[in-house]
Amino acid sequence: MNALPLPQFRVFTGEQVSSTLGTGKAAVLETVEAAYRAHHAGRTVNPESQFLRFPDAQRNRIIALPAHLRDDDGEAVTGIKWISSFPENIERGMPRASAVLILNDGATGYPMACMEASVISAARTAASAISALRCLARDALATKATGNTSARSLRVAFVGAGVIARHVAECLPLAALPIGDVTVHDLNPDYATALATRIGMRLGYDARTEASLERTVRTSDVIVFTTTASSPYVDDPDWFSHCPVVLHLSLRDLAPAVVLASHNVVDDIDHCLRAMTSLHLAEVETGHRRFVTTSLPHLLCGGQAPMRDRPIVFSPFGLGILDIAVGRWVYEQLAAQQAPVPHFFHDMQRA
Repeated sequence: MNALPLPQFRVFTGEQVSSTLGTGKAAVLETVEAAYRAHHAGRTVNPESQFLRFPDAQRNRIIALPAHLRDDDGEAVTGIKWISSFPENIERGMPRASAVLILNDGATGYPMACMEASVISAARTAASAISALRCLARDALATKATGNTSARSLRVAFVGAGVIARHVAECLPLAALPIGDVTVHDLNPDYATALATRIGMRLGYDARTEASLERTVRTSDVIVFTTTASSPYVDDPDWFSHCPVVLHLSLRDLAPAVVLASHNVVDDIDHCLRAMTSLHLAEVETGHRRFVTTSLPHLLCGGQAPMRDRPIVFSPFGLGILDIAVGRWVYEQLAAQQAPVPHFFHDMQRA
């Protein structure tokens, strides 16, 4: 058996990861879509996420997402994301989520990198949202404009103005869709103003805030939910009677009545219908899963998009394969310029 080089272990900071992702948004989108196609082709292992909860702090959780992916060239990547969600961090002036990602060497199984992963998590979530928007909203434009996609622009709304909303907003140009005005709604008006100002200055869209959630929903073609809600609070299907595309990234905003009145698109049905998500609650209420129409991996592999006779709700649980795919891309950009940690592995003699 040929001897393998000794394992090396590298550590990448949030500043390094963020800088790399910031200049590579298009590559991240391609990486995420390739991972979805690999998932559809059966070249992934994506176990259920494991939730660590705390009896004395029910809103807090830490989630482990292990995953394995083999790309079109047969190259494999394995790893795990360990991500915490502590909503009270927002009141401390800190982001809600923090995370690390461990990548493992495919030949030896030894860990080869650790990197700050809250930015990776946000970037892959944004790429997933933009991918779904590209698949679903073009049809919305064609329908609304009676076949002329240049006749009008899409009205986009954000419900929740945190880190994920910011990342999705900054990736909107990748959707290659004519976007007109952008509305931001948040329970904290200062957060809404900050995001609307950022969108206007950085992207050039006509961005404004809106205090009424109902008006935000009713006047938008695309609604992006990025809240910290732990249970549904939007329960009137009539708000969505104009058949918008809903990017339900926070997963728990919509009551089962809204879910059941919509075409539902998921990233993976088994993952989405658990952990008391809106779709899980709909399954509990109905006793079936027939309200799920299709999946984004299926659409990316040539599947038919839902008809425009109902709202379309995209609910991505967030697959670990996306984190390790994006993490490997980051590793490939940075490894050559980052020295390994000296003597990280100790006593490498088997006998």
